[in-house]
Amino acid sequence: MKARVLVVDDDRRLCGFLVRFLASEGLDPVQVHDGAGMRRALADASFDLVLLDLGFPRGDDGLSLARTLRAQCEAALIVLTGKNSTIDKVVCLELGADDYVTKPFEPRELLARIRAVLRRVVARAVVTPEAGEDSIRFDGWRVDLAHREVYAPGGTAAGLTSKEFDVVAALARRPGRVLSRDQLLDLVANRAWTPSDRSVDVLVGKVRRKIGDEGPNHRIIRTVRGIGYVFAPEAAARA
Repeated sequence: MKARVLVVDDDRRLCGFLVRFLASEGLDPVQVHDGAGMRRALADASFDLVLLDLGFPRGDDGLSLARTLRAQCEAALIVLTGKNSTIDKVVCLELGADDYVTKPFEPRELLARIRAVLRRVVARAVVTPEAGEDSIRFDGWRVDLAHREVYAPGGTAAGLTSKEFDVVAALARRPGRVLSRDQLLDLVANRAWTPSDRSVDVLVGKVRRKIGDEGPNHRIIRTVRGIGYVFAPEAAARA
């Protein structure tokens, strides 16, 4: 089946070009031009991937739309942005984006990124936990690998984003093993990142806050200075 792609951008000429180009490459694209159009499209149909511009001159801003998308939809997200600084990459990760593309872009590069993200989404959907590894428990917390959620000791969901869960799962599956930032980024995003990118630190910090691992002495996700992070809770045990 053709992957369905929702293009959300106020630039109608660009949208028209992308719809024609993606359709010629075997995808099933739909275009909308504002937040209301995005919400209607998502309510009316399911999509495999959303291409979302962050710059809208009126109405909803792109950041709010990305948060709405992540809260209500399982579609993959590629952000279109006119900026290319480290902080912009961090913002994209915090929003739960699977990738970002800087404008202006080469259509073939965008297509390659779309296909790479779709492959990861399909792989993530079909991969099941190893035998006997449906969940991982530590300090009363439970990482549900099958349903991609982390639960507090009382059973309440921690509310992690997709990327935050990927960080927890990557570390929890390798207890006691130090993972560098580059290794974590490869495991989470499955693509190359610049050496100066500190996005993983932001993700780990947000995870720590949500699982009660704050303070000067982290008990669960420990920092190994100059290298990366290690999952080493005092009472870690696989379910």
